[in-house]
Amino acid sequence: MGMFCFQCQEASKNTGCTVRGVCGKSEILAKMQDLLIYTLKGLAFYVQKGRIRGVEDSRIDHFTMDALFMTITNANFDPNRIVEKIKSGLTLREELRQKLGAIDGPIPEAAVWYSEDEAEFLDKAGQVGVMATENEDIRSLRELLTYGIKGMAAYAEHAYNLGYEDQKIYQFMHKGLAATLDEQLSADELIALVLECGQHGVEVMALLDKANTSSYGNPEITRVNIGVRNNPAILISGHDLRDLEELLKQSEGTGVDIYTHSEMLPANYYPAFKQYSHFVGNYGNAWWQQNEEFEKFNGPILMTTNCIIPPRDSYRDRVYTTGSAGYEGIKHIADRKDGKPKDFSVLIEHAKKCAPPQEIEKGEIIGGFAHNTVLSLADTVVAAVKSGAIKRFFVMAGCDGRMKSRSYYTEFARQLPDDTIILTAGCAKYRYNKLDLGFIGGIPRVLDAGQCNDSYSLAVIALKLKEVFGLEDINQLPISYNIAWYEQKAVIVLLALLYLGVKNIHLGPTLPAFLSPHVAQVLVKNFGIAGIGQVEEDIALFMGS
Repeated sequence: MGMFCFQCQEASKNTGCTVRGVCGKSEILAKMQDLLIYTLKGLAFYVQKGRIRGVEDSRIDHFTMDALFMTITNANFDPNRIVEKIKSGLTLREELRQKLGAIDGPIPEAAVWYSEDEAEFLDKAGQVGVMATENEDIRSLRELLTYGIKGMAAYAEHAYNLGYEDQKIYQFMHKGLAATLDEQLSADELIALVLECGQHGVEVMALLDKANTSSYGNPEITRVNIGVRNNPAILISGHDLRDLEELLKQSEGTGVDIYTHSEMLPANYYPAFKQYSHFVGNYGNAWWQQNEEFEKFNGPILMTTNCIIPPRDSYRDRVYTTGSAGYEGIKHIADRKDGKPKDFSVLIEHAKKCAPPQEIEKGEIIGGFAHNTVLSLADTVVAAVKSGAIKRFFVMAGCDGRMKSRSYYTEFARQLPDDTIILTAGCAKYRYNKLDLGFIGGIPRVLDAGQCNDSYSLAVIALKLKEVFGLEDINQLPISYNIAWYEQKAVIVLLALLYLGVKNIHLGPTLPAFLSPHVAQVLVKNFGIAGIGQVEEDIALFMGS
């Protein structure tokens, strides 16, 4: 079989990419990622057997977490690194298999297939991709579960980088991956696993929230500069705050400024980073505009996680990756070893030889409205709701993307009544966070909680408001959910919200291609999941509900 990938919102024709990914990945890369997931499933089978016998290996937990992260959309475009991961996964699997000895019951083919021949890798990958599951509904649920686990892995890795772990999260990753090999599981049993994935999604986001705030303090209301200074600079993108911390420490006093980009914007809200005078603001917008913006930045760019796109030749030599991110032919900063920080000296020296960034805009944007901040304003918020000054909150978290249909979210925000508040997190905010939407009683009408993982903050806020207003059901709150999605971290956020009991979520700009008609119908019937329509009609629907 050829390439088939439908894990992101931009899947070709909202069906699937079959020649080349809209994201830019090649058929070979797509197949190698499929084979890596297949390898992880076979490894998970033995992890599950080993746990029954009390055999556990933290190396496998960390390997699985990182390998899953590498397969997220726009994370790693380097097939050589994916192949090395497959080889390492097979080695770990065989070590564990030999340690366990005889296994009772049937053993899936993913747990026994082995090769050291890379030519065989490609052939095997064509047999084990998404379409290898013939039943459309089972395929849909297996992929929904797998994508949720990928999102969990991304958040777990950020927490792990700051020294925080939760064994229950690793255990579910293996449990869920192994379950996708079980031919006896029914659709209902897979649905139950999907909801269990949502439960662990809440846990992993809470863990990462604890890791971030324990390490860097609670985000504060902050006005972030979006202009530039006349110094050479480094632009840091992605999500990993420890990478930023180490870069700031190593670049201090060098005459090189540091700017955030896209999902790294919320780093500006953390008090620990404000001590660095050369940490000067945010440059640019969401990930998909990087081709134009990276050209104009002039200095080196560090991609710490996913959201890299194929770079243009004009700035290719200025792009560096680290962690799970990668791109063939792009310079990669090695992982930490023996507790020592990463070495970013090559970027700093590169930056010194570059011109300052070209200014693309001026002004400030306000953010820092994570749960701790918003709950400190609870009395003001509750009073505004009771007085009628605030009629409704709109959760507009999630992802941005390049499709023209995403202008819907800009118009939706612009046309919302003046007595509404937008709660946001993730790069979806770039569709409206620079609009002049004003304030309600001193509260900005756009409250940015942070990165996509900070959607947890929005859940905490909702649960607290439910308690304050003495409601039995979270869905009785004057909160509507109009969420944009793009990749697998958005999937785990959605599953987490479903686990928390949130209903009537509108998801766009299209429903996921990996949802079969029947599975989509189940989500509609049980949770009220819906797509988006016309801006005016949707606003009328939400405001009347």
